[in-house]
Amino acid sequence: MSRWIRRYPKTALLFVILMVCLLLAGWRWGFASAPAIQWKTATVERGDVEELVTALGTLEPGDYVDVGAQVSGQLTRLYVDVGDSVEQGQLLAEIDASVQQTQVDAGLAELEALRAQLEQRQAELNLAELQYQRQQRLRDANATSEDAFQSAESTLAITRAQIKVLKAQIRQKQASVEGDQANLGYAKIYAPRSGTVVSLDAREGQTLNANQTTPTLMRIADLSVMTISTEVSEADVHRLSAGMPVYFNTLGNGQVRYDSELRQVLPTPEVVNNVVLYTAEFDVANDDGKLMSGMTAQVFFVVNSARDVLSLPMAAAKPAGRGQWSVRVLNDKGEPQPQRVKVGINNRVRVVIDEGLSEGDTVALGQREGAAPLQKSELRSRRGRLF
Repeated sequence: MSRWIRRYPKTALLFVILMVCLLLAGWRWGFASAPAIQWKTATVERGDVEELVTALGTLEPGDYVDVGAQVSGQLTRLYVDVGDSVEQGQLLAEIDASVQQTQVDAGLAELEALRAQLEQRQAELNLAELQYQRQQRLRDANATSEDAFQSAESTLAITRAQIKVLKAQIRQKQASVEGDQANLGYAKIYAPRSGTVVSLDAREGQTLNANQTTPTLMRIADLSVMTISTEVSEADVHRLSAGMPVYFNTLGNGQVRYDSELRQVLPTPEVVNNVVLYTAEFDVANDDGKLMSGMTAQVFFVVNSARDVLSLPMAAAKPAGRGQWSVRVLNDKGEPQPQRVKVGINNRVRVVIDEGLSEGDTVALGQREGAAPLQKSELRSRRGRLF
């Protein structure tokens, strides 16, 4: 080797220089290959932040009435179908009224007989009055016996009493006939209010029995206003109050937002699988008729809201004690620096920054997933192996 160096000194010198360059390059590569820390970041943005209570709800008509039958019989005619719009007083259905008509006819006949008896008793009363007056004159002239006078007087009193009984019977029968006529009228069913037929529970030819329960024929609803009933857990119900803003989207059309106000929270809960749920209700106008009964709604109760404010993801802010919070702001070198901030409301996703940051500031959320950066000891070890 030494003989080769003496023979080719220039070549040997070039070889040594080349090796030194390779060693220096390797040493530099050992430092450069250590990756810089990469941070997950978020930018301070301006916008709206809402603190919400979410729930699922069901749409129902705001006002409706179930139309039933007050008399028994066969449903002979049905003039409407589901989806038809009806006006108050419109004829909806007819029930076979043969029995009711018979009762009315029989009652009218009995009433007519009682009135005839009354006329007869009134004629007898006129005769009894004349006989009594004659007996009174004869008695004054001592031309009749006391028995005849008393008999005429008794006949007059009895006839008057019979007339009172007949008049009472006539009033009683008149009331009975009016009741039968009312039942006869119930055989024709009219709309109690204007609205839309949303359900139909009877068909033509069906026999209705109204003696024990009132059979329901149909439901008429006012679809211009819909009521949304939601179930809110006991953990969130204390955050609700009447009059608070609320909005919802239907499952079929999530792009359209409907706004309203909470009307009431019912005090009696419902327990489902050991979960206590309270019903919260509110109303919304349905002028275009796109909201239908039975639709499912994703409901958002607005507990707090802030408009046009600075906010960050909730993961960027950490409690710093005594109601203070801290974030890590990236400087010009990309290094995170702790910064105290004052926060406002949060919706568990974003938090409002009241003081301490400006729009556009970048904060660190945490290190990105991947290989951890090399420590100084590792760099020294790598450098030693190169030399």
